[in-house]
Amino acid sequence: MILTISKVAHLRLLLEADAGELHALVEKNRAYLAPWLAWATTQTFEDTLEFIHRSEGQVAANEGFHCAVVCEGRIAGVISYMEVNWRHRRTVLGYWLDAAHQGRGLMTGAVRLMVDHAITVWKLNRVEIRAAVENRKSRAVPERLGFDQEGVLRQAELVNGHYLDSVVYAMLDVDWNKRSI
Repeated sequence: MILTISKVAHLRLLLEADAGELHALVEKNRAYLAPWLAWATTQTFEDTLEFIHRSEGQVAANEGFHCAVVCEGRIAGVISYMEVNWRHRRTVLGYWLDAAHQGRGLMTGAVRLMVDHAITVWKLNRVEIRAAVENRKSRAVPERLGFDQEGVLRQAELVNGHYLDSVVYAMLDVDWNKRSI
C-alpha cells in the first residue's frame, strides 16, 4: 500500500528492511523527540526492529498499521494508527517527523491521508490525535486540518520522569465530509 502525499513524498507500510534507516533517524532526532515521546530516550536498534515486527502483527490482526513517511526516497518519519476500535468505529493517530523535514506540510499531508483512509475506506466515525500541551508543532497539525480540540487529559503521559498533559483532538466522519480543506 502506498499513499501519495506529493510528487516527492508518500506513505508506505514499515518493513523489517527499514530497521537500520529508521533507527538512524531516531538517533539523529533523539534529543528533539525525547521531551515528547517516552521511547525516544532509550530506543535501541533492537527496539526499532521489535516495533516493526509488532507493526507487522498489527496489520495481520487488522488492528491498524504504521507507515514510513518517505520524502525524496528516504524515511523522514512515522505515522500510525496506534489502535483501531472496530466496535466503536474509532482510531488514534500518532506521528513524528525528522526535524529537518518540518515546515513543508509533509506531516499535515500525511495526517490528511490517514484520516481520509480511516473515514472513507474503513468507514470509521472518529479519528483522535493526542499531543502534549507544550508540543506546539505537533498540535498545529490537527488544528490546521480542522480537528476539534475536545479537552486536556491532565498528567496523561510519563515522559522522562515528568508527567505531560495531553490535548485531545478529534475529527468525526460528518465533519470530515463537510470540510473544505
